[in-house]
Amino acid sequence: MHGDTRDQSTPVAETLDAAVAESAGRMDSDTRTDPAMPSPRVSGAVPTGSSESHPAAAQPPAAPPSAAAPQPGAEEDRAAAPRRRTTTRRTTATASAATPKAGAGTGTAPRRTTAAKATAKAPTAGAASAPGTPARKPAAKSAAKRPTKTAARKTESDTVIGRIPVLDVSPLVDSGRRPAKAVVGETFLVTATVFREGHDAVNANVVLRDPRGRSGPRTPMRELAEGTDRWGAYVTPTAPGRWSYLVEAWSDPIATWRRAAAIKLPAGIDTALVLEEGARLLDQAAAGVPKKEGRAHVLAAADALRDPGLPPLSRLAAALAPEVLDLLTRYPLRELLSASRPLPLQVDRERALFGSWYEFFPRSEGAVVDPSGVEPPRSGTLRTAAERLPAIAAMGFDVVYLPPVHPIGRAFRKGPDNTLTAGPHDVGSPWAIGSPEGGHDAVHPDLGTIEDFDHFVTEARALNLEVALDFALQCSPDHPWVNKHPEWFHHRADGTIAYAENPPKKYQDIYPVNFDQDMDGIVKETVRLLRFWMSHGVRIFRVDNPHTKPVVFWETVLADIARTDPDVVFLAEAFTRPAMMHTLAKIGFHQSYTYFTWRTTKPELTEYLTELTGDAAAYMRPNFFANTPDILHEYLQHGGRAAFAIRAVLAATLSPSYGIYAGYELYENEPAHPGSEEYLHSEKYELRPRDWNRTDTLAPLLTVLNRLRRRHPALQQLRDLRFHPTDNDRVIAYSKTATTPEGLTDQVITVVNLDPHHVQEATVTLDGDGPYAVHDELTGAVYTWGRHNYVRLDPSAEPAHLLTVRRNPA
Repeated sequence: MHGDTRDQSTPVAETLDAAVAESAGRMDSDTRTDPAMPSPRVSGAVPTGSSESHPAAAQPPAAPPSAAAPQPGAEEDRAAAPRRRTTTRRTTATASAATPKAGAGTGTAPRRTTAAKATAKAPTAGAASAPGTPARKPAAKSAAKRPTKTAARKTESDTVIGRIPVLDVSPLVDSGRRPAKAVVGETFLVTATVFREGHDAVNANVVLRDPRGRSGPRTPMRELAEGTDRWGAYVTPTAPGRWSYLVEAWSDPIATWRRAAAIKLPAGIDTALVLEEGARLLDQAAAGVPKKEGRAHVLAAADALRDPGLPPLSRLAAALAPEVLDLLTRYPLRELLSASRPLPLQVDRERALFGSWYEFFPRSEGAVVDPSGVEPPRSGTLRTAAERLPAIAAMGFDVVYLPPVHPIGRAFRKGPDNTLTAGPHDVGSPWAIGSPEGGHDAVHPDLGTIEDFDHFVTEARALNLEVALDFALQCSPDHPWVNKHPEWFHHRADGTIAYAENPPKKYQDIYPVNFDQDMDGIVKETVRLLRFWMSHGVRIFRVDNPHTKPVVFWETVLADIARTDPDVVFLAEAFTRPAMMHTLAKIGFHQSYTYFTWRTTKPELTEYLTELTGDAAAYMRPNFFANTPDILHEYLQHGGRAAFAIRAVLAATLSPSYGIYAGYELYENEPAHPGSEEYLHSEKYELRPRDWNRTDTLAPLLTVLNRLRRRHPALQQLRDLRFHPTDNDRVIAYSKTATTPEGLTDQVITVVNLDPHHVQEATVTLDGDGPYAVHDELTGAVYTWGRHNYVRLDPSAEPAHLLTVRRNPA
């Protein structure tokens, strides 16, 4: 026998090793991993669950894998061995693959039933039976037994433990009470802890269920790091709506057999018995493989295992053929099937995750201001503002965001730079909403009419720009609500209405709303207002200070809108405590402003982005504004033009959504006074026409950044961000990786000098020895990189590298 197999032993042994590793569900070296696991990292595609101090860094030349090939349809499982080349009805496992039993996730264990005609399990390599068993003899039938109901046991994720434990499924938002989030076409990682007693192999997959309740293809999971029992798979929803996902796990008898065969056959132990056991398992597995998909390959492998004319290892090689392994991956033989409870997944349109925003005041576009102050200023209109749209579109922005366009109150109107006394020609703050001309559903007469607003939206759409409108739920003292609904406001002891305060700031021209007297009425009016502007083409709202209103109020309003118009996107302008920011994201806001504006150093950026791309990425999507009408950070005040370029690169490459406020491209950086973050001559209180014909602007860089963001899928996603070590804290390096629709790996490596005043040099360390070529998208230069890479960045000329590596997946 040894003489017959000697020449074939080496290649078959290599095949055995590969097959055992594959069947045990181990993650290959180029497979992405769970951010929470201290496991080997994906080459160039490891999320920021670990900081750059992690010993394994990303490997740019290696392509990250696509999501594992899904398994067609959630079909019934089989346990009975069919007669050769006949189709038999397969028995179901103890839990349904696509539909877990009622009661999962509750205090009572679900009733699990066996199939009506369950058959005896074929012996595995570890079972005892007499050699020489006739080929493909049907296993003896046994009466079906209904297992007794067992008490439910809860894990942290409130999951009932099945025969094969499936625990700690992630993503998990508020123990499954809130949906995780994704957008159409966004790939994200689902993980779970899966194991069983003893030494038999287990396997697992993810099942997505679409908004119509149809179970999609199963996606095979892999163990993320050997010995951790943590399994994962990448999945991609394909349509908007409320989806769900669950994890199925089962005992894998074929993987168990392969592992035993890899040990016993080369040693000549129980050779005939091991081969017959494998043949019987393949007989069973063949019943689950559709004829048109290649059932004959599995049956042929079973025949080869029984062929006495072939050497044992040659017989085994047939069962390890790539086409057989692929079929059994897509149509696995599953025993003791268990499933987690379904978890909710909200899938939104792409703009909920990705977009480049540009904010400007329409009243300043086309405005005329007499520098001497003799002539009264003349406001721009929505018609003149529309003339600015082609330039915004030419820079590559996707969203044009307008502050409130409503009538502005006269009572307590603020003057220039927030002075308490306004002159007769001062225009006031757009956020002091309401006057005798109307409230939140009216257009300021200086801007035009509702027809002019419709014209603006039409012009924007023609340029592929979406219009986002500021929604500020507050009033000036002149708002019609003050007289019509006095119960909607806070009254002080002297009978006056309390104005808004955010110490040390005071807003005497604004009345906040009191939600505790008539919340139902305020909800009804809010929904009416939103639907009014939706009827005029607005599909994005930037909500002003949502954290100063009750969470339950927003949950009710957002649910009402989503019920009929799920494509409407809400951005929360909530610069507040993390608990409120995260909760607003969980209850329905699609995006959130962040603390990015105040994160300027390498440690600050690394820590904050690690937080945003960790567990929070399942429900909270950041929008990185480099500046706002309220915030001119000292980094921009004192960093010169280089600071504007640096912050633009960071915002555009770290977050899939980012924005700037008009004037950023002109390097406007004069504060109201030393130590203030307010602009001098703030546009919130006065008209500010600008010279857009200047040639010394940041517009060329912004145009390049926005073009690259549209071209590279890696820059359109949040979750796959990895920081890389540098030996200089003034230089930060990170990469993003995604798969293009053509199946190519798109990888972008960004290196930025955070010092706007001085040239900085550093060595950037990446995984992989190289060499490989990287292309600087900002300058056109091509470099040869490897593990250790020298960079020199001059902030006045070249403050950053934006390097791309793209190749076919391995």
